[in-house]
Amino acid sequence: MYVLARVWYHTTGLNASTYLRDVSLWEKAPPVLGEDLLCQAAAASGLSPFAAILRRLDVAEPGTSIEPLAAFYPASMIKTPLAAVALTLVSDGELTLEQQVPVTEANMTFNDTPSPLVPEYRSPLRELLELMITRSDNVATNMLYDLIGRERATKMAAERLGLQHTSFRRKLSGSLPLIEDPQWDGGELNTHPPADAAYLFEAIARTQIPHAALLRCLLQRQQWNNKLSRGLQAGDVFLHKTGDTDEVTHDGGILELPCGAVYLLVVYTGMESTNENNARFGTFMSALRSSL
Repeated sequence: MYVLARVWYHTTGLNASTYLRDVSLWEKAPPVLGEDLLCQAAAASGLSPFAAILRRLDVAEPGTSIEPLAAFYPASMIKTPLAAVALTLVSDGELTLEQQVPVTEANMTFNDTPSPLVPEYRSPLRELLELMITRSDNVATNMLYDLIGRERATKMAAERLGLQHTSFRRKLSGSLPLIEDPQWDGGELNTHPPADAAYLFEAIARTQIPHAALLRCLLQRQQWNNKLSRGLQAGDVFLHKTGDTDEVTHDGGILELPCGAVYLLVVYTGMESTNENNARFGTFMSALRSSL
């Protein structure tokens, strides 16, 4: 089916530089985004149990979702809202990107790649944000827990960013034994369900939060591209964040296609993060991408 279309054109932000242009040509109608599309991709890839959200951002479409409030532990997906809270404080003038934050022994933990953060080093906030998002650095994350405060970060995420189901409870550990965390209450864990992850990625895409352009750049420079990125087609751009533990593996972000279409895609699973399971995300993306 082909329809006479109004086409969105954009560059870095769907609000900042988006406009409509009437075109006198027939263009392919946008795909119907239904639950069956996600379920078929999950079945083809063997992702189970899973939760997912898919929505097109450059046209007015409702999108689709499976279990958007699923209670999977967020793992490193929690780092994107933490960065957004920190940048809100930068916008408020309370923090600066160049201010130096001391690295302490108490925040040291394992990372999948060696962290450049070592005790007695003083890291600029800009560097902490870069490491936390692009390399998923746990030490940088724990330093921001101390700098901002977990209760304050949770309140700001809800009141300033609209993330009603996100909470910062426990510092991150890269391996067992877990990092000692005297401020943890011993019960509640971090929360950031697919719905909140999708809400935040959309706000970044639409430049609706402070320093959205910087967050876009950090997400685009993501170094962990072993999941959904495996299923991309030539010319696709995926600005995203991943999360992993021995119980969950996730990926999600902003997908920009060469044709100009922009999608929001978040996939959480209750599967152990292994090479085999992470490769399933690529199969999921391939199955989905052929329909977009």
